[in-house]
Amino acid sequence: MPDLRSDKPDLRIDKPDLRIEKPLDDAALADWRRVHNTVVPPHPLSLADARDRSVRHVLEVAYLGEELVGCSTVRPPADDSRTATVIARVLPDHRRQGFGAELYRRGLERARELGAEVVETVVLADNGDGIRFAERHGFVEFDRYTLEGRSEVWIDLRLG
Repeated sequence: MPDLRSDKPDLRIDKPDLRIEKPLDDAALADWRRVHNTVVPPHPLSLADARDRSVRHVLEVAYLGEELVGCSTVRPPADDSRTATVIARVLPDHRRQGFGAELYRRGLERARELGAEVVETVVLADNGDGIRFAERHGFVEFDRYTLEGRSEVWIDLRLG
């Protein structure tokens, strides 16, 4: 099984105004949802969907000061699986500034705490920024697929 310890340098960024927190109310869940729906437009979620995910998954929302910059999702290992899914999403105007790396670092840490031995992520095939980010952080593609009745292609990647 892959070792989840990274030989990459510490991914923390020095942005004192960066605040990452669990969305504990509907306003914060609406922010998480806004990032999700911006980054993943063919799969929009309602506020009820976001509430459901907040119970099943570990969600976080990132702000620079009061400005929304990104969000993350950690899907814990299910049943006997030791595989967690870590997804970091950053709004286009805030990319390439280290926010995704910080969300990813926190998500990976949480996945380890939840007992993950394998970490995966999923990216829309037409999200070049997301694919490049995942590959730079050690993920390798292992599957491409479309959901029933849909045309967009999704890529599953596993931490190598």
